[in-house]
Order: sequence, then structure tokens, then C-alpha cells
Amino acid sequence: MQAVVEAQVSAGGATCEWVDVDSDPELVARYGDEVPVLLVNGRKAFKYRVAPQALRKRIRSERRRAAARWLRSRIGGGGR
Repeated sequence: MQAVVEAQVSAGGATCEWVDVDSDPELVARYGDEVPVLLVNGRKAFKYRVAPQALRKRIRSERRRAAARWLRSRIGGGGR
């Protein structure tokens, strides 16, 4: 998973933070059986493995979602 993530992050201009789940008891309790796990913007997106095209699609989706939130905040539409 790490190689796919690193390639897609660098190609897509995104950022990534690596966290060792086993170093934090709270994370072990939450994700222990699902390692490796990939969160995108704080939400679980993939576990065990990810295909490059699936990650690209998710990154694009998150960018559109962020742009929509930003636009709603500017025009007074609120949002979630």
C-alpha cells in the first residue's frame, strides 16, 4: 500500500502523513485488525491494499468535496 500511496500522492500534489498504528493504544483499538489502513481527510478510505486508480479517484473526489465546501462558505450556503 505504501508504494501506491507515495506514487499517487507525489503525482497528484497531495500530502500524506504516515502514522504507526501499533505505537498508539487508541489506534490499535480502532484499527488493529485493519492494518494497513488509509484515511483520507480523517475518514477511513481503504484497508489492507489500494489500487492506484481507486486512490486517484478518491483524491479527486476529496478535492471536489473540499472545493464545494469552500464555495458554499463563500456564498453563504452553509454546508455540513
